[in-house]
Amino acid sequence: MQSLKSVIKILLLSLVVLLPSWQTVYAAETSSPAVEQSLTVNINTATAPELAEMLSGIGNKRAAAIVAYRDTHGSFSSIEQLLEVKGVGEKVLEQNRTKLVLE
Repeated sequence: MQSLKSVIKILLLSLVVLLPSWQTVYAAETSSPAVEQSLTVNINTATAPELAEMLSGIGNKRAAAIVAYRDTHGSFSSIEQLLEVKGVGEKVLEQNRTKLVLE
């Protein structure tokens, strides 16, 4: 019985020692700059594959249409200008509004 209590004490002590270091590693992984940067996409510089990957409701065809529109008409001056691209409607725009930036 004494041996079991000793084993339990050792396990609990190990847990107390290891838990803070595990939390530090986890926190560092979840708040990395790469994760924060990947939350937005610049519609004036992004490639079609980047747009398709980053935006909800935008597949390869719509992404190519966005790039083609930009090539023809120049840089987007507002996020709402995406509505002029065939296949991009209000619903798609609203789903992605927080991800879109103009730079």
